[in-house]
Amino acid sequence: MARLYADEGFPRKVSHLLQDLNHDVLTVQAAGQANQRIPDEQVLAFATSQSRAVLTVNRADFIRLHRQSPDHAGIIVCTEDLDRQRLASRIDAAILAAGSLAGQLIRVNRPNL
Repeated sequence: MARLYADEGFPRKVSHLLQDLNHDVLTVQAAGQANQRIPDEQVLAFATSQSRAVLTVNRADFIRLHRQSPDHAGIIVCTEDLDRQRLASRIDAAILAAGSLAGQLIRVNRPNL
């Protein structure tokens, strides 16, 4: 089980599916931070303070943040996938394969079909 923080652009359906897979997912909405245009740096800082890895589809910005400072609880960047179940399963598999998420940048890409 991983402790995750889903940023504002991350699909809620995938967050719920990950919860069904026994991950502890806090959404930006549940944290009371929705619709506040919080900068990505602050999103990452909040997640890190909560010992949660960030879940995001905002790949470029969070890859940049990881390169600037890899001292975080983890970042999982995903490509958009309209098959929400497949995306949740791929994230779950990536988390299990990674072991500890601390300081890691994990890329979950939509498969080429």
